[in-house]
Amino acid sequence: MTDLYARHRAVLPDWLALYYADPLEITHGEGRHVWDADGNRYLDFFGGILTTMTAHALPEVTKAVSEQAGRIIHTSTLYLNRPMVELAERVAQLSGIPDARVFFTTSGTEANDTALLLATAYRRSNQILAMRNSYHGRSFSAVGITGNKGWSPTSLSPLQTQYVHGGVRTRGPYAHLGDAEFVAACVADLRDLLGHVRTPAALIAEPVQGVGGFTMPPDGLYAAFREVLAEHGVLWIADEVQTGWGRTGEHFWGWQAHAAAGPPDMLTFAKGIGNGMSIGGVVARAEIMNCLDSNSISTFGGSPVTMAAGLANLTYLLEHDLQGNARRVGGLLIERLRAVAAQVPEVREVRGRGLMIGVELVKPATGEANPDAAAAVLEAARREGLLIGKGGGHDTSVLRIAPPLSLTVAEAEEGAAILDRALRSVL
Repeated sequence: MTDLYARHRAVLPDWLALYYADPLEITHGEGRHVWDADGNRYLDFFGGILTTMTAHALPEVTKAVSEQAGRIIHTSTLYLNRPMVELAERVAQLSGIPDARVFFTTSGTEANDTALLLATAYRRSNQILAMRNSYHGRSFSAVGITGNKGWSPTSLSPLQTQYVHGGVRTRGPYAHLGDAEFVAACVADLRDLLGHVRTPAALIAEPVQGVGGFTMPPDGLYAAFREVLAEHGVLWIADEVQTGWGRTGEHFWGWQAHAAAGPPDMLTFAKGIGNGMSIGGVVARAEIMNCLDSNSISTFGGSPVTMAAGLANLTYLLEHDLQGNARRVGGLLIERLRAVAAQVPEVREVRGRGLMIGVELVKPATGEANPDAAAAVLEAARREGLLIGKGGGHDTSVLRIAPPLSLTVAEAEEGAAILDRALRSVL
């Protein structure tokens, strides 16, 4: 055990998860690579949990942060804040939500917490619909709507939550159906549920479930849900904390794969927009955002430094078409990983979109989730110089792959080759 690991264990909570039997101290990064305290270099395919969205040490972001810090670091929302207004204008325009208002927070958890506050206040209901296998953050209210027991440490909640089918395409009671039949069955389930409960305030859903193992429904499911929800006045909140900003390649937002019934009433965002700086937020129609009848502020949400970082990062992403790069390079990476998977019986499925890819590992004889195999592959990949993540619903048996969106073809090929060797070495 290293001295730093011993010190960590002595002063931090036991439930604060660390990867690897010998935890890693990352000291610096550049581009798509990071280095540890021993000088080892790694290709980073997880980006600090999908947060280093463009690149490590991106000069444009570093310069923006440094220059703003040299002027003023903090003022609070009690004062006009030019970078916050400028970033809000851009996010509102990009969101696709008409007459949009933007509220900045410091994390995705806080963004989802705010969206729940707005929905319940607007609808005068504490009933929430959420998806099975979902994850929405670690606050008391966010945990209360998380449909993944591995990340929900208490059943107590200020909200009453009902869970809906549809977030996981290849498991569960409707997995055997074709896409159209799957959507129809999930819609029928939603209609039946709404007939048994008091009218909910909102449905909150990740277009691609992140912690749940990068699972997703067929395109159009949430559009079909939205038509049913609209009949009852129920709001739709798209949790875009992991899917936003072009990561899925085909769309800028995950909800756009379900756009037939229009945009969501609210969307939440965080992670990638700050490229490592702590930014989250909610976009909502003005009538919803403005429904609160008491004062509120955000001491740290919308801070000048984080807003400067977000502006520089978003500008870089758009000017360099990183969404297009995610589509092209991500498509190649998925093809390479599926070719690998065809030779490894323990790989049940390679799924995903753009640079948001899940590799699900199972016990071949039974199809049961295989978290031990996932942990072993995680370790083997690290030894080969590749950092990846883990996730999954009933068990943590999915390898999560989400590199910075500036990933090159050569780096995608290198990462796929390393993962091939890691899988074959332990399975």
